[in-house]
Amino acid sequence: MTITEKREIAEKIKELLSRLISDNEPQETHFESKPLEMLTIKECTEVVKGISEHTIRQLVAQNKVPFIRTGQGKRGKILISKSALFDLLNKSA
Repeated sequence: MTITEKREIAEKIKELLSRLISDNEPQETHFESKPLEMLTIKECTEVVKGISEHTIRQLVAQNKVPFIRTGQGKRGKILISKSALFDLLNKSA
């Protein structure tokens, strides 16, 4: 591939991106409207009375509640979105 061909492709990509940006109006994201509150497993049990750490860990292991793991490997701290936890519990109620 020649330099000229690469430049043509880059220009086409630039043009397409410009069209996409101009066609889409800015949309409000979840983060702009309300801050995202993340809870540790222990904090989840404090917020939702009657649920154990074991139950929260099972929900995480079964991928029933979205989570992120901070740190490296299995020793990383698990963080769960408070709103996602409440959504899950409201669905099952």
